[in-house]
Amino acid sequence: MTNDFETVLYDVDGAVARITLNRPEAANAQSMQLIDELDTAFDLALDDDNVRVVVLAATGKHFSSGHDLKELVGPDASPELAEQRSTPEGKFRHERQMYFDRCVRIYEFPKPTIAAVQGKCIAGGLMLAAMCDLIVASDDAVFQNPVARMSGMGVELLVEPWELGIRKAKEFLLTGDEIDAHEAWRLGMVNRVVSRHELLGAADGMAQKIALVPPMTAERIKDSVNQTFELMGKRNAWNYHFMAHHFTHNTSAALGRLAEREQMGSMKEVFEARDRGDTPG
Repeated sequence: MTNDFETVLYDVDGAVARITLNRPEAANAQSMQLIDELDTAFDLALDDDNVRVVVLAATGKHFSSGHDLKELVGPDASPELAEQRSTPEGKFRHERQMYFDRCVRIYEFPKPTIAAVQGKCIAGGLMLAAMCDLIVASDDAVFQNPVARMSGMGVELLVEPWELGIRKAKEFLLTGDEIDAHEAWRLGMVNRVVSRHELLGAADGMAQKIALVPPMTAERIKDSVNQTFELMGKRNAWNYHFMAHHFTHNTSAALGRLAEREQMGSMKEVFEARDRGDTPG
């Protein structure tokens, strides 16, 4: 089963739906179109009673380099988005709807979800993968969220304290260092590490196992575990971070970085250029 999306692929094999990010030429940077199509693909999986598990994968070398900055700043920026985001209030509404709410929808999705992650998984890419219940990573996967280097405060949802623990989350965010797949497994962020050629098979195999659980049972297990996080304050922490994120977005230091992003298409390009010393700061 396939659908006429341009930036994602959607296939169903028995009880498992696979939603695949499909912008390999942009390292699967998340454009508005991709986010919209991803949301629609999850609608299809939700409405199909035969689907019991969703695998979120990606074509190409990298899972996702984060949000597509070319749409937001620079000569190729969308005039509609520029107008929408021209005020702090507009930027807040846009990021709440497209980044925060769309990701939380995946986190709360009634059916179990598995992310299959390879290559770079950066900033908004990590946020997206962390919305899934389980993560299978290839042994060449690396995770990074160096947004602080651009005077940002992580991304819209602060997943790191819940995924890595408090001290490691602080180190990860403040240094911008990468975590490889094996370290991510050791810290509990990743469920399984396999070779690249085994990645999709391992994710599908895990999905087929989970699909043996009656749907209502699986939904209640997922909801109960998530409720444990709620009792620990996860949603309140996410809401606090989103507000703090937007305050930081509009500081003079953060606004001053916009010019650096104008010729770069994704967070991956921004950070790699900074690491090479090609950009100031």
